[in-house]
Amino acid sequence: MVDSTSSRRAAAPRGSIGLRGRIALGAASATAWASRKAGRGQGSMIGGLVALKIDPALMTRLGRGRRTAVITGTNGKSTTTRMTAAALGTLGEVATQADGANMDAGIVAALTARRAAPLAALEVDELHVPHVSDAVNPEVVVLLNLSRDQLDRVGEINMIERKLRAGLARHPETIVVANCDDVLVTSAAFDAPNVVWVAAGAGWVSDSVSCPRTGEPIVWDGPRWRSTAPLADGREFARPEPSWWLDDENLYGPDGLVLPMSLALPGRANRGNAAQAVAAAVAMGARAEDAVAAVSTVGEVAGRYGTVQYGPHTVRMLLAKNPAGWQEALSMIDPDADGLVIAVNGQVPDGEDLSWLWDVRFEHFENTRVVASGERATDLGVRLTYAAAEHEVVADPLRAIESCPPGRVEVLANYTAFRDLGRALARETAKEAPGA
Repeated sequence: MVDSTSSRRAAAPRGSIGLRGRIALGAASATAWASRKAGRGQGSMIGGLVALKIDPALMTRLGRGRRTAVITGTNGKSTTTRMTAAALGTLGEVATQADGANMDAGIVAALTARRAAPLAALEVDELHVPHVSDAVNPEVVVLLNLSRDQLDRVGEINMIERKLRAGLARHPETIVVANCDDVLVTSAAFDAPNVVWVAAGAGWVSDSVSCPRTGEPIVWDGPRWRSTAPLADGREFARPEPSWWLDDENLYGPDGLVLPMSLALPGRANRGNAAQAVAAAVAMGARAEDAVAAVSTVGEVAGRYGTVQYGPHTVRMLLAKNPAGWQEALSMIDPDADGLVIAVNGQVPDGEDLSWLWDVRFEHFENTRVVASGERATDLGVRLTYAAAEHEVVADPLRAIESCPPGRVEVLANYTAFRDLGRALARETAKEAPGA
């Protein structure tokens, strides 16, 4: 166990990235410029891809000398990264992703955009954490939660836990800020020598019914859990005692620390995300009071939780990508909203197999008008029918919003549906702007 208030690592001076690195960054800059001129986006991702083709070691070169926090988990990565960056911002300039691009190209783009920043808060896809950690040698790794995601891309969740555990074993000096309420996260961090345990909550436990190491059942007693059998080396596998925990009003930390914590973002899960962000920042030298104040200012994350005025509708956008994320997002829906649009696509980034819809509890929308939308609106409509949730099917999400009564409309969408609807709303609101 590590004292999270005293662990600091002096940053080595950042040196030259070498001729190959400079060529790679020049090519990335030119590619990004061409992408912007062609109207294909900001070009950071394609620029990062080009740079890595020229210099595969560029991430290591760009990460050298920075004090870095890596944030990963099935759900909450972007939000927690944004909060961690805000908290670390109390110490100095921070390199981070603004758009949730959490694979190699996006990470390189983020590090390139803030070459001089002494700190970094990097969102990293679970599968990429081991080799990204090898490249940037993080001071802190934040493990949020692990649950099944896109099985056609990510694979079986216990495999992810084993990969994370092996990756952490290669970095014994790294501080691991781990959610002790999540069985799989606890297993991944259990052998690490420097762990800060945070009771961040676990609203979804359907993927943690057995010990990932022995296969024996996990039993729960309130928030506490334990395996019914010891590990192979005789140790008990049970919920560790946390150094940080929270309730609906306060964040509690080491040495009797109690801090009021009121967030701009909704939901119990985001309070857990904030607790881990604060713990990570404190482990890197931030004052707890400053870190809490910083995370409390985060009100929107890459369009999530934000509101857009679209005609007579005030639209709030929520993103969910897997059963655990959907269940948490559904708990954030305002029951007094005038309409609820649930938009589901089945493209490659979403996972083409939507059988997970049957794991999500879509009941209890008695007082809200529900519209099933997206490319897979019919599949969603079938699921809502079996959930006895009265609904209509309007495949086009914009038309689905228009079909709702004037007033507040909640939109819950999976990845590509969220992305495409965000772009469509931006186009429509731009047309309505004065002088458009």
